[in-house]
Amino acid sequence: MIGYRRVAGLSVPNHLWRAAEQFPYEPTVFVAPPWGAIFTGDSERKQTFAEASATWETMVSTYNELGYTLIELPCGSIAERVDFVRKNLGY
Repeated sequence: MIGYRRVAGLSVPNHLWRAAEQFPYEPTVFVAPPWGAIFTGDSERKQTFAEASATWETMVSTYNELGYTLIELPCGSIAERVDFVRKNLGY
């Protein structure tokens, strides 16, 4: 909620910050960067690549500000990405 409010240019109420601190996710978060080679818009994905990139930057900034450790997924095949996640999770 915090990141998306920021993307929309809205203020973030204090209760959202408190909730993020009180109910955190797992400390390590996998993040998928915008990937121009496969990017496409459709009826469900309405952002342009520039908007998706700006959203990415805001989300990364917000996660970092909240103290999460981010692991960026590599650009590659689905199998390569699954292998990357599994290795990072110790499988």
